[in-house]
Amino acid sequence: IGAKTALVLKVHASNYAIEGFTASVAEDKLAALCKARNVPFVVDLGSGALVDLQKFGLPHEPMPADALANGADIVTFSGDKLLGGPQAGIIVGRSALLAKIKRNPLKRALRVDKLTIAALSAVLDLYADPERAARSVPTLVMLTRPTAEIRSLAERLQPAFASKLGEAATVSVIDCDSQIGSGALPTQRIPSAGLGIRPRAPKRASSAALNGLAVALRALPIPVIGRIHDGQLILDLRCLEDGAGLIAQLPQLVYPGATDR
Repeated sequence: IGAKTALVLKVHASNYAIEGFTASVAEDKLAALCKARNVPFVVDLGSGALVDLQKFGLPHEPMPADALANGADIVTFSGDKLLGGPQAGIIVGRSALLAKIKRNPLKRALRVDKLTIAALSAVLDLYADPERAARSVPTLVMLTRPTAEIRSLAERLQPAFASKLGEAATVSVIDCDSQIGSGALPTQRIPSAGLGIRPRAPKRASSAALNGLAVALRALPIPVIGRIHDGQLILDLRCLEDGAGLIAQLPQLVYPGATDR
């Protein structure tokens, strides 16, 4: 097959996992095979990690620079997800191939607007200093947040939730796991902390009570999203920045048995 009619595409499994008897061909071997046959080699990474997450104690996620170093001619990845910018698609690679992409009529139809470009440029500027990016890009800030800091936040919130729910439920500070996300590292979890809320309802009514509590929290002016697991509603606090704001809206929580405080 000639280079004008085909390319080889390798897609990184960023939003699913295959387990068991499975194998993947290394990028450098695919690159060598493509080069020998004059066929472009394209790698789609999906998540767009621009820093080595292992520096922060997180699982490794392939980076565009890795794919280019392994011989990829074109690499595509997201401007959002792990990169933490606006929703967009980014294409990098050999200038000759990028020039062909720019000449394609679809390029004009699918190009991003100026606001997206401006937002993406501002985020990319932060990555000139990876340590600054880890302190400034919200996605990285949340991923690298120390568990001790999250637990301290849970301990500050627990009395307010316990006071509001009164005899309707018990509220405990718990250890939990954060899921990084389906768009990147879909099976990976990182230690976190939060609140575990168990309604004081008869066993036969516990499921309805949990669902009712979840609905009541979502109905707050700024919705609070939890997950139901093991007979309790878990509020993972990894991504909560405004603890005082959450406490301030608790008086508006409408739930059977809750106090007016």
